[in-house]
Amino acid sequence: MDDGYRNTNLYQGGREANQVSDDYRYQDGNYDAPNDGYYHGGDEPAHEEDAQSDVTEGHDEDDEVYEGEYQGIPHPDDIKEKQKKRAPAVADEYRDRADLMAERMEDEEQLAHQYENIIEECGHGRFQWTLFFVLGLALMADGVEVFVVGFVLPSAEKDMCLSSSNKGMLGLIVYLGMMVGAVLLGGLADKLGRKQCLIVSLAINAAFAFLSSFVQGYGFFLFCRLISGLGIGGTLPIVFAYFSEFLSREKRGEHLSWLCMFWMIGGIYASAMAWSIIPHYGWGFSMGTKYHFHSWRVFVLVCSLPCIASLVALKFMPESPRFLLEIGKHDEAWMILKQVHDTNMRAKGEPERVFTVSYIKTPKQVDEFIEIQSSTGTWYQRWLVRITTTLKQVWDNVLYCLTAQYRMNTLMLAVVWFTMALSYYGLIVWFPDMIRYLQDEAYESRVKIFDEEEVSHFTFNFTLENQIHRNGEYRNDKFIGMKFKEVKFEDSLFEDCYFEDVTSSETFFENCTIISTVFYNTDLYEHKFINCRLINSTFMKEKEGCHIDFEEDNDFLIYLVSFLGSLSVLPGNIISALLMDKIGRIKMIGGSMLISAVCCFFLFFGNSESAMIGWQCLFCGASIAAWNALDVITVELYPTDKRATAFGILNGLCKFGAILGNSIFSSFVGITKVVPILLASSALVGGGLLALRLPETREQVLM
Repeated sequence: MDDGYRNTNLYQGGREANQVSDDYRYQDGNYDAPNDGYYHGGDEPAHEEDAQSDVTEGHDEDDEVYEGEYQGIPHPDDIKEKQKKRAPAVADEYRDRADLMAERMEDEEQLAHQYENIIEECGHGRFQWTLFFVLGLALMADGVEVFVVGFVLPSAEKDMCLSSSNKGMLGLIVYLGMMVGAVLLGGLADKLGRKQCLIVSLAINAAFAFLSSFVQGYGFFLFCRLISGLGIGGTLPIVFAYFSEFLSREKRGEHLSWLCMFWMIGGIYASAMAWSIIPHYGWGFSMGTKYHFHSWRVFVLVCSLPCIASLVALKFMPESPRFLLEIGKHDEAWMILKQVHDTNMRAKGEPERVFTVSYIKTPKQVDEFIEIQSSTGTWYQRWLVRITTTLKQVWDNVLYCLTAQYRMNTLMLAVVWFTMALSYYGLIVWFPDMIRYLQDEAYESRVKIFDEEEVSHFTFNFTLENQIHRNGEYRNDKFIGMKFKEVKFEDSLFEDCYFEDVTSSETFFENCTIISTVFYNTDLYEHKFINCRLINSTFMKEKEGCHIDFEEDNDFLIYLVSFLGSLSVLPGNIISALLMDKIGRIKMIGGSMLISAVCCFFLFFGNSESAMIGWQCLFCGASIAAWNALDVITVELYPTDKRATAFGILNGLCKFGAILGNSIFSSFVGITKVVPILLASSALVGGGLLALRLPETREQVLM
């Protein structure tokens, strides 16, 4: 057989198996008897014929046993025989917890070095590249989620009659969900597994993103986007923890940086889809007068496709073997590592190469789940105990990241993550808002003003746009099937006029007198008449709800700005990937943040749309290297059983910084540029200098 792995033995107890297996140590790809104790276990010889299971030996085509295949778990009789020869040991339940934790930490250190050697033996090839694209789609879905609400907001506010406060809440609700999801799902990934939690995360995002495209009410849409954000928030910490555990030390920094490119691809995908779908208001359908499925809903639906694709592909990928070893599942981890090895060797044209590892060190298991028998309590009581036990373990992991060993690193990383998010997310919202403000100023400068015009017995059946009419008189006029866009009537008289099937946007009547006038099937509601006198006027069959009235002229430019901003990070991604393992993570973070701070100062000279677009691209391109290095160093600074938890905490803090940045920076649009620029640059300088005090992890094995 090519892969002669057959195992009919069962576990007889993890503690006993570990005790016997400690007689073996890994050295140069083989296991030898311990002379000098890399892994110390006992005094017996390393290989005893009667300690091997014949049914688990490897066989070649001639049915000859060969070395290197997994030999299975030693026979129970052999375990008992070895135990008799050993000195009596104190049972774990009577040992001090500190002693058990010290033993576990020693085991983890041994496992870290052994696992690094095993990953190097497995090589880097087809398996890692397959996983790279599967996890890349998940990261792409995260990038898409950040842009979705910003793109649909102008259309959704008309479709769902959103006030200014409602628009602000919709813009921030996704970040709030991401913040909670990062902490919760990141913590669960350290207890339940990377693959399982990533599937749950993507499933939540896909389901509620899909549902949000169909709901009509603002409240339900807000709830769906919140839960969708919660789901996608867990992907970032899990994806990086998951992928890093299949990479060797020499490949880790570079390939995690390449993986970051999918976030950029997500932004490009969202911008391109918005550009090609949202302006086509006819791409949809209506069911009666209450249900409308406009083009922006089609866009929301299309944006869920990367998440769905990743969810399907992930079903064919294995769990992280490093995580499985951490929880004591030796055989499952060995099988996955052998699969990685064989997949890569076949792709390299070397299928005959044998996976030489027969035993992998597993840390002592201290914290274990409480297993309740089916006869104990009701089903919901059993589930309640399981859930509370898991959440307690997640909380313990959160607290562990603040213990003396990791406190300083966690606090410094928290400041760096927060300052980076505050400036970056604040500015990427501020840039489009400033461009809109500049466009509005230019639009207002072209306004046409009509004073004291007198019009009578005339039919208006065309669009009036960007006009101000003062002290005019309109008698016996008809306004039929027309549109008002940015039109204002001041101190004017309307007498015996007739308005039918009129649609308006940013149109108001101020201090006007309206006499014997009929309004039929219009959206000229009461709030559009400011300090007006209505005498014998009638409003009949007003338009219901809100309507997408006009295609904005600046839609194209806003989508183009986001597209160019996403595309501009490509050079930074390439440079950071190529240099990450050469100059180190710390210099990459500090240098990138300081260069980004310098870019901020040039924003004082951005007095035109083209200048703002140019400085946005430069800022995004300079800052992406810091993001990539932050992702890498966060993965490497924490041990396997705390990695996703720590990443989730820091990423949750990052989303909190994004919420503050969005709120603060947007409030200064049209008021001053000084505060946003100084705030962003000072945050980047402070975070960049602090990052230089972090420990370098370039030569560190993954603990």
